Amino acid sequence: MYIFLDESGQFTKHNDEQYFVVASFTVGEPRRTEKALRGWYRNKFPKRMHCQSEIKFSDKKISDHLRLKTLKFISNLDVRINYIYLLRKNIPVDFYHKDKLLSGHLYTHIIGELLEMYLPTDDLEFRVFCDQRHLKGITRSEFKRSLKAHLLPKLPARAIVEIEMLDSTSNTNIQIADWIVGALTWAFENKKLGKECKDILRNNILGTGKELFKTSWEDK
Repeated sequence: MYIFLDESGQFTKHNDEQYFVVASFTVGEPRRTEKALRGWYRNKFPKRMHCQSEIKFSDKKISDHLRLKTLKFISNLDVRINYIYLLRKNIPVDFYHKDKLLSGHLYTHIIGELLEMYLPTDDLEFRVFCDQRHLKGITRSEFKRSLKAHLLPKLPARAIVEIEMLDSTSNTNIQIADWIVGALTWAFENKKLGKECKDILRNNILGTGKELFKTSWEDK
């Protein structure tokens, strides 16, 4: 199983966004989706954008019409989506130390919860690829070790677990994850086109999204 994921939002940045969202997808043949999106960029996007190393869902140079058409194209690639989200105001005090957010530990916890949504599985390969991110308070090696330790007991014996952080500019499948998470975030934040975006992806979503820490402050 190959899983590609990306996130949208910040934990503490002061802006109008209320949510932190992580979306992922799995697909039977990653090379096929990678090749397909590159071809779509080349054939459908303005020539002035062809030199960009990455075209993000939120790029202001993209028209609404092209944004929706691209999302529809992605939905037809047989991507199977899981996503997880949280309201920033609901982050539990357990992830704070002396009023400072342990963002690296929080991010690791969120990714672990997201990956569990793909379990149980009979696959003997569980390969996860996410965008590069600064993990405050935790190294990338610790991030990988923590996720592997979390997943291995829940996978078949002899399963191979690979966790990699990659530069999205050099990985088209992570760019697909950016389009998916961007679309879902617009829906959560009730932005223009948000409902249309989620409707396009609806048949690709496995089950329902998972909200974290929904009652954390009530429980306290």
